[in-house]
Amino acid sequence: MCTATTLQSLPGSASLGRTMDFSYSLQPHFYFVPGNYRWTNTITHEDICNPYSFMGIGQELDGVLGFFDGVNEHGFAAAALYFAGYAKYDDAAMRDASDTQVASYDFLTYILGHCTSVEDLLNQMDHIHIIGVSDPLTQTVAPLHWIAEDRTGNCVVLELTDRGAEMFHNSIGVLANSPDFPWHMTNLRNYMNTSPRQMEKAAWGDIQLTPFGQGGGTMSLPGGYTSPERFVRVAYLKTHIPPLESTEAAVISFFQIMKSVSIPQGAVVTVRDTNDYTQYTAFIDLHTRKYFFTTYENLQIKTVDFPITLALSDTIVDLGRIVQPMTFEKL
Repeated sequence: MCTATTLQSLPGSASLGRTMDFSYSLQPHFYFVPGNYRWTNTITHEDICNPYSFMGIGQELDGVLGFFDGVNEHGFAAAALYFAGYAKYDDAAMRDASDTQVASYDFLTYILGHCTSVEDLLNQMDHIHIIGVSDPLTQTVAPLHWIAEDRTGNCVVLELTDRGAEMFHNSIGVLANSPDFPWHMTNLRNYMNTSPRQMEKAAWGDIQLTPFGQGGGTMSLPGGYTSPERFVRVAYLKTHIPPLESTEAAVISFFQIMKSVSIPQGAVVTVRDTNDYTQYTAFIDLHTRKYFFTTYENLQIKTVDFPITLALSDTIVDLGRIVQPMTFEKL
């Protein structure tokens, strides 16, 4: 589970944010990967050099560092979300010797280090093959799809299904989990009558019916935590908020919107009898490349700046755990 959305405030601004909902206990850190960093391709065991630096949230386990989301020096950002029952990765057979094969959990590392924009990603995807590889946390091949956005606000969704690899222009700027993205967009038509306006009085024969109060126009909004319900709620809320006139307004609106899809422990329990809940919520300003985030344990919004001073580093820098103790300020 997870939900992602984009927001724009001032003209020319752009941001990408997401909830990380997971049923496995995560120990995420912020990491900075410098430009020209070399790493070993899990599939081919050859070295790959990332031209661009990036910062992101990820976790290292058994020598594998996998990223959940991130932003690079060009303001190109991306996030991985679960896509259970639909993801179908490429096989390891290359179509062309010049193509690049990348493990599914390395895909973010690759594109954040190689793409300057969504258009750049689109051009490169013809020569990238994503191979499903078991990760050390779940011991399974995690079924994933991805959302990416650049500083212009151009946003796309990448999905690999039995139809092959497909890139969808994401004009509404929302992504959740299964089913596939076109299904979610079609499903929005079921909620065309949802409105922030109030319901009018109605007459059923001689019976006069009146609304209970404010919010009657939103009665059709779904309230559960399934992927289709979360997609609809975020799509409705982000398209009905007042115009955003500053980054601060975008940050506040983002965290208010994501409250509607944040999952407390105990609300969703898996077949493994574990809680699937929102472990962190993160917002990225693509112009400053600055992160704003909260965790399940700490509701205070904290920030992490893009560490330009580390650009000349020759190795990955661990910027620290995202989970920090919560403090309570007195009035």
